[in-house]
Amino acid sequence: MKLTDINIRDPFVLVENGVYYLYGTRASAFGRETAGFDVYLSTDLETWSDPVPCFDSAAFGLNREVNWAPEVHKYKGKFYMFATFTQENGLRGTYALVADRPEGPFRPHSDGALTPDGWECLDGTLYVNKEGKPFLVFCHEHTQILNGKICYIPLKDDLTAAEGKAVDLFRATDPFYMPAPVEGEHYVTDGPFLFRTKNGTLLMLWSTFPNGRYAECVARSVSGEIEGPFEHLAPLITDDGGHGMIFCAGEKLMLTFHTPNTSLSERPVFRALADLGDSLQVLKKES
Repeated sequence: MKLTDINIRDPFVLVENGVYYLYGTRASAFGRETAGFDVYLSTDLETWSDPVPCFDSAAFGLNREVNWAPEVHKYKGKFYMFATFTQENGLRGTYALVADRPEGPFRPHSDGALTPDGWECLDGTLYVNKEGKPFLVFCHEHTQILNGKICYIPLKDDLTAAEGKAVDLFRATDPFYMPAPVEGEHYVTDGPFLFRTKNGTLLMLWSTFPNGRYAECVARSVSGEIEGPFEHLAPLITDDGGHGMIFCAGEKLMLTFHTPNTSLSERPVFRALADLGDSLQVLKKES
């Protein structure tokens, strides 16, 4: 099948042994009670396999409501999926799953959600600092706090649980291109992803809605580490696309994100990127 045939949100690409593994939120019902996740395989980014089920959330009691934003990282020889599910208390949180192979099957790994108790959270991503310490970077949802935040929390080295308190990095309305917050209004943060450039600069992709349209945004760590502070750069994508991440296709740096941000119409797309050292530039449409 072609990329345009794949109907998922929140695309994430893992590259392993010359194979591209594409994960995402099943678009049906906006990723609610969809019983888990699939992976699509390709060797050229053009022709893809049919969906291969890689996690059955119903089999593990995790199909309560949302099945959102799976992303897979290779860590200490195994493959860890970070995905958002609805907890028994009705709040959303990010869990860690594990598999021996990128195509799964994945099974629960963390001791429940890695995100803080009592918080409504989503879109956790793994970040490992220069000393090898793992962190979960995630969103504290606007549904609970109105002005959504990007936060991080240290993880145990085996990724089974958080180790320490969550720290706020920035709010949805902090960027210069966002309007001043209005009391009672909701402001979204979602899809954080960390990327270190060729000169060592730490960038964070994330998404929100400047001027009411979904956008792929980017922030830069002044300290060069997850503690920040983060300064906001101009968005990379402003025409109804977001929740992206970066991967390498040979020597090419690629951005993937979903567009449009409309249920059952969303598709993953790829764009070539230039690593400018202290920022990124979208070069051209690839598919």
